[in-house]
Amino acid sequence: MKLNAMLMALALAGAVATPLVAADKPAKQFVIVNEDVGVPVFATDITDRPYTVVGEVTAGVRKATVFSKDVSQKKVYRELWERAEKLGADAVVNARYGDSHVSAFSWGKTNATGTAVKFTAAPAP
Repeated sequence: MKLNAMLMALALAGAVATPLVAADKPAKQFVIVNEDVGVPVFATDITDRPYTVVGEVTAGVRKATVFSKDVSQKKVYRELWERAEKLGADAVVNARYGDSHVSAFSWGKTNATGTAVKFTAAPAP
């Protein structure tokens, strides 16, 4: 009897904790995208279309524990893109990040910077 009650409680807890995901949520459309990471963040400059600089973006990506893997380029670029998107940017160029380092509040933190840009015209043919 106790086993059945415990199994039922676990099943209910799992059902409540499962987040609801909208199936009809449209995919984000980017003006340009870095296929390797899935967001419009690039390590180099974009020279085939004119843009204006929106501002500099910075991000600090932390490891959860000392045993966690080092952060990936994909995660760093996604963090930079989140900040640039809030500024209304179309892309991030000249993205840079260093090695992870231990700080007073983290087991490993990677600092990243980039330049958020807004395109002014269509790409050149």
